[in-house]
Amino acid sequence: MKRTKSEIPFVGLHAHSVASVFDGLGYPAEHMDFAYENGMEALALTDHGNMNGLPYQVMHAKKMKEEGKEFKPIFGVEAYFIPSIKEWRADYDRIKEERSKSKKKQKSIDGDVSGVTVEVEEDTKGVTKNILNRRRHMVLLAQNQKGLYNLFQLISKSYRDENHYRFPRIDYDLLKEHGDGIIASSACLGGIYAGDFWEHREESSEAVVKAMRETSRQMIDVFGDRWYAEVQWNGIDTQHELNKYVIQMSEEFNIKLLSTADSHYPNPSMWKQREIYKRIGWKGATFEEGSLPDSLDKMPYQLYPKNGDEMWESYKTYSADCGFEYDDDMILESIKESHHIAHERIENFLPDNSVRLPSFVVPEGTEPSEALVQASVEGLEALGFGNDTEYVARLKRELEVINTNDFAQYFLTMKAISDIAVSQQLVGPARGSAAGSLVSYALGITQIDPIEHNLLFERFMRSNQRDSGFPDIDYDVSDPMELKDYLMDQWGEDKVVPISNWNTLQLKSLIKDISKLNNIPFQEVNIVTMRMMQEATPLAKAAKGMSAGLYIPGFEEVKKYSQSLQEFFRKYPEVETHVDVLYGQIRSCSRHAGGVVVGDDLDKFMPLINSGGVRQTPWSEGQNVRHLEPMGFIKFDILGLASLRMMEDAIRHVLKRHYDNSDPSFDEIREFYNEKLHPKKMDLTDQKVYKNIFHQGKWAGIFQFTEGGAQRFCQQARPDNIVDLSAITSIYRPGPLSAKVDQHYVDAKGSPENIQYVHPIVKEVTEETYGFLIFQEQIALLAHKLGKDLSLDEGNLLRKILTKKGTGKGKLKQNIQRKFVDGCLEKGLTSKEANKLWKTFEYFSGYGFNKSHALSYSILSFQCAWLMTYYPVEWVAAFLDKEPETRKEKAINIAQSMGFKIKRLDVNTSGFTWEIDEDGQTLIQPLTSVKGLGAAAIKEIVDYRPFHTIEEFLFHERMSYSKVNKKSLDALVRSQAMNKLIDERFTGLKHFWTAVVAERPRKEKNLIENISNFADVGNFSPEEKLEYLIDLTGLFPFDLVMSKEIKERLEQRYVPPISEYDPDLGVVWFIPRKVIPKKTKFGKDWWLVEVIDENSTVTAIKCWGVKNTDVIHLNRPYMAKLECDPVWGFSTRSIRHTFRLLG
Repeated sequence: MKRTKSEIPFVGLHAHSVASVFDGLGYPAEHMDFAYENGMEALALTDHGNMNGLPYQVMHAKKMKEEGKEFKPIFGVEAYFIPSIKEWRADYDRIKEERSKSKKKQKSIDGDVSGVTVEVEEDTKGVTKNILNRRRHMVLLAQNQKGLYNLFQLISKSYRDENHYRFPRIDYDLLKEHGDGIIASSACLGGIYAGDFWEHREESSEAVVKAMRETSRQMIDVFGDRWYAEVQWNGIDTQHELNKYVIQMSEEFNIKLLSTADSHYPNPSMWKQREIYKRIGWKGATFEEGSLPDSLDKMPYQLYPKNGDEMWESYKTYSADCGFEYDDDMILESIKESHHIAHERIENFLPDNSVRLPSFVVPEGTEPSEALVQASVEGLEALGFGNDTEYVARLKRELEVINTNDFAQYFLTMKAISDIAVSQQLVGPARGSAAGSLVSYALGITQIDPIEHNLLFERFMRSNQRDSGFPDIDYDVSDPMELKDYLMDQWGEDKVVPISNWNTLQLKSLIKDISKLNNIPFQEVNIVTMRMMQEATPLAKAAKGMSAGLYIPGFEEVKKYSQSLQEFFRKYPEVETHVDVLYGQIRSCSRHAGGVVVGDDLDKFMPLINSGGVRQTPWSEGQNVRHLEPMGFIKFDILGLASLRMMEDAIRHVLKRHYDNSDPSFDEIREFYNEKLHPKKMDLTDQKVYKNIFHQGKWAGIFQFTEGGAQRFCQQARPDNIVDLSAITSIYRPGPLSAKVDQHYVDAKGSPENIQYVHPIVKEVTEETYGFLIFQEQIALLAHKLGKDLSLDEGNLLRKILTKKGTGKGKLKQNIQRKFVDGCLEKGLTSKEANKLWKTFEYFSGYGFNKSHALSYSILSFQCAWLMTYYPVEWVAAFLDKEPETRKEKAINIAQSMGFKIKRLDVNTSGFTWEIDEDGQTLIQPLTSVKGLGAAAIKEIVDYRPFHTIEEFLFHERMSYSKVNKKSLDALVRSQAMNKLIDERFTGLKHFWTAVVAERPRKEKNLIENISNFADVGNFSPEEKLEYLIDLTGLFPFDLVMSKEIKERLEQRYVPPISEYDPDLGVVWFIPRKVIPKKTKFGKDWWLVEVIDENSTVTAIKCWGVKNTDVIHLNRPYMAKLECDPVWGFSTRSIRHTFRLLG
């Protein structure tokens, strides 16, 4: 690479990356690489109000150094400043109070909750009319580590509630408190001096100068000679007006003048994409790409990382174009000053990345390693293994590895989280490879004995684990948000901080947004975005050798395999150009599903931000990005499982019905769990459970077995122990299914006598999986037991080497292979057998699954199955209550198929949750399923029932009718929850609704009058009743539409619902919900028919060639033989010949 050479030394000290969301474009690495190529040796990153891009800077600086490129990252921020937070907050509170008293509807001023600060130039580069939006920019640069920590605290404090309304703010007081080690400058047309300029410009020049003088005094008081007067060079006249005032301040107060490039995209070619990116972010802004000039030269500004020569050229060109004259020597020095600041005033340093775990988890006066040993030994003794030599030896070995790697404080933190979690809610048996750790079991972090279940510690942690980072223990709980909130309350918001997720622009939305800017017809765009995934997915799966399972192709794969997208891009190449650049740029911030950082005073060591009212990390950690641990912050994953919530509810029902406990506490729920469901207490060989659930197929809410494919495979495999169950869940994944491992496994399990093992050790390791290498640990064990001097660490490393991701190849792999073959030969295998076994390792390495995780989750599946077996109605009630609304209908159908009755809504029996009727076979639908009925209204109803007449309900002396209002009444009546209050005085539901709701009576005499006056109204039609029931409860009452006899006949003839379409059969059943008449472009009639089935799946059928005699009855069951195209979906060319009305 040939670098540009600049005669004038310059460093960009004002630059924005994509962390300035919808304002800057490109990730920091792109900016740094271009700056280096363009002749600079350093670059500052100064994003708006945050330092979210800092880890990108750090990691890329290290990479550049490894490549021999000397490049200095400078850490900074363009902060939002107001003189006094206290005064601004007083104005904020006053305006908020005035708005709350105003009868006129006002826009909420609670502020932005998106988690990102979107800079809108018009807000700051002019007079700020709304005092709530007051803010001005200032650039802050860290000179050293102390300055960096001060920047972190400034940003963390700027996002606190008292400082934040749409934008985070700092003021003079905060700068005085945290100004050491920081260089500051006055920024751009939205900056501090610019604020004085805009506010007083119309008044007089003298007023502008007076205000700027006061600002200069204040800033010099805070920063001294670290305060710089910033000028910029562009084709905007007002910029030059401002420059003149800034230069005057520089001369009057002896403030150094500094020229900056204020770059916003990494290279000149990306200027247009930056303009488009801005418009995408400014939702509602009108803009057409054609309104932009055809080249960067015609823009009034060029915002890329310029070198010194380019800065000088910009100064000369723009000042001449705008008709302003300057002192050339002064401006030249202001350009060179940036280089002086970067290399003489700012140290060459990277942020301190010392690991920051909480000290409060370590007992005072002890070292973390001592505390961990003590806690582990006490835990082992409590489990009853204190004198068991096997357990003691393993514990000692694990502790030695953990403490050698300096992980003791991590485990103590995880134990502290676990101790609180188990006191508040049910937690999972274990998750991931941590189940293989006896230390984790002894500390109570996991509930699974790794020795009893033959789980390997080495799968969890190698002896040199620190080389590849800290362990990652995922922890399952029933309600992660509640637990995290509790931890923050107990330990402090600055000690427990949720982790941020940065959401990016995706292909589909980008194509639509950019096409809109280019006036491409929406219909044409919509067809492409609808087809592209359908076209690309099967081809991408085939390219990866996948024939089964879910797969979502990536950006490049969709471009490669979608013919429709390729044709679209050929027709509109400008769309492809912009998509290629903008794909993956940041669009918003959200919260990580379960991750938190725990440590002391985190706001001092990272620049915390705010999203949705919650303080969060500025940096992320996940599958595609790893920024926290390299900066010294360790992620703890607290994840939610609905199955644990179901278990809590099921146990609550059990205690109510069988233990005479009307209101069980969580302690009582936990006691039942510990006695009946804890893995160390459960009989995991209970054949009644295996036969009742996993053989017979009673799948209601059984964890890991909600999909039809997994259910069918399980019933074929007929597990009778927990390892069988673990193998089944390990095999039911795309890779093994594509290789037909499921079929081979079922065959082998059915005829174990036909399995041939080449060596007793192979049999010892693989007999539990019928000769197959299902678990990753089996590869490690075979390598260890058969190889010559191969440790379990090396065996586990082999597993990683052989996977596609890998950790190294070449000589390391050859060395392990040689030791393996040598060991096999010593143990009596032939060279051919040894190499064949090695080939088997290579083949199965891509399919092998983590046994520790598989077994942990299979135990959770077994716990669900145990409850379903011994307490079926209690389990099904919890299942119905916790299934999401999108799957509620299917859940009800499953419950009914198992023989349970559903008691429809009734104000006298329905409550907040699904309850169990006295007969033990009927489940009562809750009032919470009624749309438009609030919790307050339900509480009133539950508190004051039973109601024997409508009068008792309407005129109750204690019921609050501001809560049970007309809207609530309407929902209750039309959802038929009050049907039992309809007596002989009413001619039907419509008469009842009119008398009670439409003409809401205030007194009993008004009700009597209504009953008489509206007697002729009668009833709602069956179709209306059905529609109301569906609309208000979100549930389709299949039992009212489809008889049991019809359902049985369909099952006997193997006719599936439309959502389970079988192309070989072609025949399906469904219930039409809506018919939408349409016309082809030639004017011919066709119908789009929306149908539903028992899986609650809504599907569209295109009915071509519609005739005047064609009729489709809504909400009635049909059977039909349909055509199905992978792109266009279901269709028929003759309703009369292909549709059959049932019943």
